[in-house]
Amino acid sequence: MPIGRRERAKQDKRERIMTAARELFAEHGVDRVTTQQVARRADVAIGTLYLYASTKAELLIMVQNEKFAAAVDSGLAAANAAVGQGALEPVIALIRPVVECVREHIENGRTYLCELVFGDPAEPYRQAGLALAGRLEDGITGLLSRNEYIDAADAATLARVITAIIHISTTATVCLHRSDEAVLADIRDQIHATLAPHIRAA
Repeated sequence: MPIGRRERAKQDKRERIMTAARELFAEHGVDRVTTQQVARRADVAIGTLYLYASTKAELLIMVQNEKFAAAVDSGLAAANAAVGQGALEPVIALIRPVVECVREHIENGRTYLCELVFGDPAEPYRQAGLALAGRLEDGITGLLSRNEYIDAADAATLARVITAIIHISTTATVCLHRSDEAVLADIRDQIHATLAPHIRAA
């Protein structure tokens, strides 16, 4: 059904706020952006902005959730194309766009992941971000479950370990100045070492 004028106006304001936040975070990093700057660029009152996101952290989560969702979609498609290449390659295909997404602007990516882990899980934007993280974990579980040497229970546990590896490797200070390829290579080595005992034992 066609939406009303008021709803269209709300959607327009939300899109302007999202666009302004996305641009400013990309240009300056989350630490050097204020909600007032976002409101000015979006051409809305600061009170209006707070109707859509009550904090700068929520603005960042809104923006990063869109990017994270696209990265997970891309990774799942790549993983399906790599099925049949052993246990490791489909998982790497899945996580590659996720790692690249988080590291696109490292400060923003680190802050985003920390907000998801340590922020209020009942906050709606965080709930959406955590659901995306769950979708990534479920995708890894599904890939590992296809391997004849890994049972379903182990696949779920291993997926949690792998997501922890991704989180640490993309946010740790020691990794900040490494290239994406170097970080992905390190993650590959860690996942290989994690999966190898299960495959050998079988």
